[in-house]
Amino acid sequence: MGWRFARGARESGQLLVGAVIGLPAPFLLAMILLSVPASLVAGLGIVVFGVAGTLLRRLANVQRDRAAALLGRPIERPYADHPEGLLPRARAVVSDTATWRDLAWLVSQFGLGIAGLAAGLGLWLAAVECLTAPLLRALLPARTGFDPAVLEFTGRSTLLGWLLVPVGAGLALLAYRLPRHLLSGQARLAAALLRPTSAAQLSARVDRLTATRAAAVDASAAELRRIERDLHDGAQMRLVAVRMNIGMAQDVLDADPATARALMAEASASAGSALTELRDLVRGIHPPMLADRGLAGAAQALALSSSIPVELDLRLDRRLTAPVESAAYFVLAESMVNAIRHSGATLIQVAVADHGHFLSLAVHDNGRGGAHAGRGTGLRGIQRRLSAFDGSLRISSPTGGPTTLEMELPCAS
Repeated sequence: MGWRFARGARESGQLLVGAVIGLPAPFLLAMILLSVPASLVAGLGIVVFGVAGTLLRRLANVQRDRAAALLGRPIERPYADHPEGLLPRARAVVSDTATWRDLAWLVSQFGLGIAGLAAGLGLWLAAVECLTAPLLRALLPARTGFDPAVLEFTGRSTLLGWLLVPVGAGLALLAYRLPRHLLSGQARLAAALLRPTSAAQLSARVDRLTATRAAAVDASAAELRRIERDLHDGAQMRLVAVRMNIGMAQDVLDADPATARALMAEASASAGSALTELRDLVRGIHPPMLADRGLAGAAQALALSSSIPVELDLRLDRRLTAPVESAAYFVLAESMVNAIRHSGATLIQVAVADHGHFLSLAVHDNGRGGAHAGRGTGLRGIQRRLSAFDGSLRISSPTGGPTTLEMELPCAS
């Protein structure tokens, strides 16, 4: 019984908060309307509008958080980045549709908040009066200057007073249940008006994809430069040495066969080293295991080559496209390398699951924690690979551990 009373009190309190949030609506609406003529007087309207817009957005953000907690899903903020400078910023705020949607919400919240609070408190007051009607009739047998409404309604009739008791019980039940529906309605209104519009979401998605594609192009260019550097400094130099050794061996073959054999042996060793480097380079571009056995086989190979134990949970029933498999393989490899090098972990758990339209990957270690995308290049590299596919990375790594990387990679079903 106690928890029901606490819940009812909490919901009534939330109705009060909703009403308080909506109270500034007339004031802010007046400020915004006055800012237009005030802008003709030394530009004062810009300052007035800026103050009103700032307060409006703060109230809207408060309601977004309240609605997100009630609905169980976040409500994104639709505000775009504004330019520097008072006048350009004011113009951007005026032209931003989110500003006017915020204002429409606040005006609606003003009416709904006050109406909801009045309905919630009014029902409780009516329920109390109906439940106590016989008692009020006994305490106030004659008319006074402050007669309760229930006595005016019943005309101090004892029979009608007792008939109102079950009505009061019904009103109390209604007063207990109504606030949650009123709060839900306010939250849904906030979700409808305060979230980004479809056009804004599409524009933001295009901007995000443009940025991630640019980052992917830069990463590809950097990777090509790395391959060129590795070829030049490694295999190419060794092959040049092989050619020189073979040439010198040919020159001294008749006069000094022993020296020629030594030069040929050195050339053979250099050729073997060059071949090994070329194989490592090709493996870094696209591992043969990945091409032959798919992501599941490549993940098992990563686990077997790990210096600390790895537990695998692979739920893959099909081969994915080569780009998706390659991206998934390298983010798994980088995640495991980070755990091995930096976490001090004694166990790594890897889970990969194909959900049709997206691939989920999770790498968990029992190390010291403290991983952050802003530190080092490993996690940033993972983010770049995922962002090229419009994927996502969530990092949970409190100090002291454990660390969990949760990744999603869109893919065709």
